[in-house]
Amino acid sequence: MDVKDFVNILGADFFAGVPDSKLRPLVDYLVETYGSNNASHVIAANEGNAAALAAGYHLATGKTPVVYLQNSGLGNIVNPLLSLLDRAVYGIPCIFVIGWRGEPGLHDEPQHLLQGRLTEPLLDTMGVTTRILTRETTPAELARMMEEVRPHLAAGGQAAFLVREGALTYPKQKYENLFPMRREDAVAEILNAAEDAVIVATTGKTGRELFELREARGEGHARDFLTIGSMGHASAIALGLALHRPQRRVICIDGDGAALMHMGAMATIGAIAPENLVHILLNNEAHESVGGAPTVADSMNFLHIAEAVGYRRVRSADDPGSLRRALQDIREHRKLTFLEVRIAIGSRSDLGRPTTTPAENKAALMQTLH
Repeated sequence: MDVKDFVNILGADFFAGVPDSKLRPLVDYLVETYGSNNASHVIAANEGNAAALAAGYHLATGKTPVVYLQNSGLGNIVNPLLSLLDRAVYGIPCIFVIGWRGEPGLHDEPQHLLQGRLTEPLLDTMGVTTRILTRETTPAELARMMEEVRPHLAAGGQAAFLVREGALTYPKQKYENLFPMRREDAVAEILNAAEDAVIVATTGKTGRELFELREARGEGHARDFLTIGSMGHASAIALGLALHRPQRRVICIDGDGAALMHMGAMATIGAIAPENLVHILLNNEAHESVGGAPTVADSMNFLHIAEAVGYRRVRSADDPGSLRRALQDIREHRKLTFLEVRIAIGSRSDLGRPTTTPAENKAALMQTLH
């Protein structure tokens, strides 16, 4: 279904959410039509924020908002859905458009499988009326679905459309920034300077590139933790490691979208200030792994934030030379450090995925640490 038909049939004029690969046509259309942060469309820091934005919109207008997300983000909306939107509380109507990763019967990555099986029953348990969109769903069928859920919405309930692969169509948009350094080259420079440090890599393409670089260098993966899900939590994982292995330097390779999702972790890290932790933020101002839609990183200053919450040293880089100098400075000073690295959007077309399982990754790292 053409995404324009989808949006028209929903009949909403406010959208908030977190980008997802299966919803790439919807997000691209919204960005091209409305932009990304205004009174019509907001790319939120996390899915719970999007639900709260939707609540504010309804309070202001009396209309029904749309919140879009990948089903892996359902955990972030459980609290605002049950304690804010639900009919037993404020009764705020909302339409959720959910990309369905890990759908039963289809191949997907390990982090999506359980979430995929639980998506329908979880929505049902939370009282969300659910319909499924497929490649075969026609505009007329969607219109009938909307008529079916409309009474539930009018009564202050919530409805969800689970979107299968290819259900929505729209020409793919190309997102770019002005930074020249590729992420893979930045990760390679970090590896050159890492020595025996443990590396915690954020979800998305960062971990995939780290894995392939280790393979190419013949170094193995026993010092790396690849955070294949749990978006936004890599820095907290790294903090836990740093606190309980104080003799070992721990490097967190984070992303701007992930850091924004659970940014309170930076305040906790700064307050504790473990001297063996290095927090490296690869900032391309985009949700690249799910299509490249923009984050708000172009309108904020991570360096000032890190300094304000207590990071002892703050550095930046935007090309290989400045990155090497920053990494050399980090080697020479054992203090909690934040390093922002500005990078381009994009990756190799033949970028693969880890060939080891999450359980094998965990076992190898723990053997190194113990």
